Amino acid sequence: MSRADREGKGSGETLLEPLVVSSFPNAKALPLWAGVEHGLFERRGLALSIDLTPGSDAQRAKLIDGRIDIAQAAIDNALQLIVEGHDAIVVMGGESGMNEFIAQADISCFADFRGRALVVDAPNTGYALQARKLLAAAGLEAGVDYQIRSVGNAGLRLRAMLEDPANAGAVMNPPFSSEALLSGMKSLGRMTDLLGPYQAGGAYVLRSWANANSRRLENYIRAYVESLRWIVDPANRDAAIDILVRELALARPVAEAAFGQLADPAFGFTPDARLSRAGVDNMLATRAETGERDPRLDDRASWIDESWYRRALADTT
Repeated sequence: MSRADREGKGSGETLLEPLVVSSFPNAKALPLWAGVEHGLFERRGLALSIDLTPGSDAQRAKLIDGRIDIAQAAIDNALQLIVEGHDAIVVMGGESGMNEFIAQADISCFADFRGRALVVDAPNTGYALQARKLLAAAGLEAGVDYQIRSVGNAGLRLRAMLEDPANAGAVMNPPFSSEALLSGMKSLGRMTDLLGPYQAGGAYVLRSWANANSRRLENYIRAYVESLRWIVDPANRDAAIDILVRELALARPVAEAAFGQLADPAFGFTPDARLSRAGVDNMLATRAETGERDPRLDDRASWIDESWYRRALADTT
């Protein structure tokens, strides 16, 4: 990378502000890839670099030490940062996770996890908590009736299940949920159907960075929302699928199935990346029910700040 690129200089004399955004390497990164490809972030004055993280622990560590500016992922990770003593805030919603509970073909119900393993990213954040809640409802205790194996992102969870049948199941999102089903695994249900609304994906940052970079944050939100609108426009369906095929090295049928989930208004991206208050309620309830409640999270106004989002949306037509 040239010095000009590092300093955010685009073509010609245009000076772009550098911004590093971290996402997981799954289909939910499509707004970032599409926004870069179609110049939406550049149009808002940003030289966007995408950091694809192997897992939430690595993502949080990079946010803390400044290697990334914004995390576009499960906002439950922001809560984990707060519990660990960091001043993180959620600035935008995104989606409910688009998650399904994927199980090996011989698993008929959650009770069948007894003696087997649940594979997760990190055991104390995000979708692992949802899985633990469902298994607890089936009478299973983690570490006693089943084991938790932390392996990383959804792609790594799928690989772990393919390589070892003792790994009975995992929560997965597109395209890996689609790949799992095509490989002969089964879905025990969509997480929103099993547990109700859930605020999963969104954008979170450190408060100090947000206060020092208001313009960059607002321009990121504007461009991200514009990219979401491009994705759900039926005229762009084939082009969006092409991006998934290229960026994730997918067979086209898998990419088409994944895109169908992304564009499903009842399951995929939330219009304009709005934050769901009911989803936040359920996320906090899930943390409490799985032993992860912390009183520092009770005051939601202390860690949800949509002021940048509201300013950005005010002039995004």
